[in-house]
Amino acid sequence: MPPAAAEYSVTRHYLDWILSLPWATQTEDKIDLAEAERILNEQHFGLTKVKDRLLEFLAVIKRRKQIKGPILCLVGPPESEDLLGRSVAEALGRKFARIALGGMRDEAEIRGHRRTYVGALPGRIIPNAPPGGEQKPGYPADELDKVGADFRGDPASALLEVLDPAQNNTFTDHYLDLPFDLSRVLFLTTANWLDPIHPALRDRLEVIELPSYTESEKLQIAKRFLVPRQLEEHGLSRREVRIPDAAIRSLIHDYTRRPECGNWSARLPP
Repeated sequence: MPPAAAEYSVTRHYLDWILSLPWATQTEDKIDLAEAERILNEQHFGLTKVKDRLLEFLAVIKRRKQIKGPILCLVGPPESEDLLGRSVAEALGRKFARIALGGMRDEAEIRGHRRTYVGALPGRIIPNAPPGGEQKPGYPADELDKVGADFRGDPASALLEVLDPAQNNTFTDHYLDLPFDLSRVLFLTTANWLDPIHPALRDRLEVIELPSYTESEKLQIAKRFLVPRQLEEHGLSRREVRIPDAAIRSLIHDYTRRPECGNWSARLPP
């Protein structure tokens, strides 16, 4: 095909996408349950039942050497469930590619555009699924409850084929028009509440709810994680700033509350 032809760049771009995908290259899982437990305990305080379920999930993957299980959905306050998903991917020793589903309304963002469209591209699953030219990454899919729908289609319906291990081994992107195996990708979904999630998709999820913290647990979280993070962000040392426990307890008691009816927003005192 001559380079001056109108179809040259389109065809070249399509072939480059196909050649860049790891059709046979895979990373090996190195699941060390003791190391996974250490990572979860180091990065998250409390949540004993949640950590035990995640460790059980990893133990099954280690024994079966494949991912054939439920789709885990971590439901809880903002950021908490996202950090847990990253910790699981780190415990597996996998690379991970995060996809933010919040505000997604176009089905083409999942399945891609057909090549007949001008400026067509694959969906967001194919470019992110094999980061670094390797398959089997960890894939946190955040804000599952904030997926919308309009005249352009329903992304939640397309996510059924992506997330379900029983049918994602032949996922077909509209742009590539070739089946691609996603069954070896570890998908971890997160949400703040379950009600907005599509019912058909919700039936395929194993929901792991993150319970609220007690006041004493919040105190330990603030001392171990939040205060050191703020000191680092402001270029201060522990010698320069000291926050007494009474001040932290006052913040906890007056400015935070337990999650009620799916609302984790802060509350100002009257």
